[in-house]
Amino acid sequence: MDKHELGAFLRSRRERLRPQDVGFPTGPRRRTPGLRREELAVLAHISTEYYIRLEQGRAPRPSGDVLAAIASALRLTDAESDHLHVLAGTAPNRTRLHRRDVRPSILALLERLPHTAGIVTSAVFEVLAWNSLAATLMEDFTPLGPKDRNLARRVFLGASSTGGPLYGASDAAGFRLNVVTQLRVALARYPEDPVVNGLVDELHDGSADFVRLWERHDIQPPPTLTKTFRHPAVGEVTVDCDTLILADHDQCLVLYSASPGSPSAETLALLHVLGTEAGQYAP
Repeated sequence: MDKHELGAFLRSRRERLRPQDVGFPTGPRRRTPGLRREELAVLAHISTEYYIRLEQGRAPRPSGDVLAAIASALRLTDAESDHLHVLAGTAPNRTRLHRRDVRPSILALLERLPHTAGIVTSAVFEVLAWNSLAATLMEDFTPLGPKDRNLARRVFLGASSTGGPLYGASDAAGFRLNVVTQLRVALARYPEDPVVNGLVDELHDGSADFVRLWERHDIQPPPTLTKTFRHPAVGEVTVDCDTLILADHDQCLVLYSASPGSPSAETLALLHVLGTEAGQYAP
């Protein structure tokens, strides 16, 4: 149970709620952003003293029923509620370290998608596997070490942190928010993993933008449905972006595709012909 993070998360979600959202009156004498602690306690049917101790990191582990009541009172999404249980230590046990091995069936699937760019990322945004079209559209990750294949590090500490967006992608701000929210989830799931802790510390020390987004305590950003890459050889290509969760390994399979017959599909086909060497793009 991470008492500090649990308290900070509860406080951030409480301050997000407006009194009128839950039927409480508003007035000029309010100085607290969002709900007061005692108001939240009333909604959750728990004592004010106990809730205050939860936010201050001084309470014992809450039961599942108490967490469910708090989640309901805070109007948490399913993802936020799951995160609350992880922080409280009541979620199903996971392995101590995040996984980097990719299922052979997923590797084979990537190779069976010649007209779809695909990558597999770990819980900390390290690119673990990719197909040839992804290497052409983005870059060939083969010669890169694990640190250089980490998209979180690249977007906050690499060249794209001060220059143009990574791979010329159109969703730079959204991707940064997604990185922060998923790293927060990963840290809660793997609190003893030195790689997860080290990456979060490194980004926290090296990027003010990371710190700003981290302090928002967001858990589930809006999904990215389309993305436009700016490629040096073929220009802009807009693709559908689908992220499939590989729950057993806590990894993501990210697929970039285009509707058959569309200009973007023709561009992807051209990139497929160009091949990895001609289309390699290292921003």
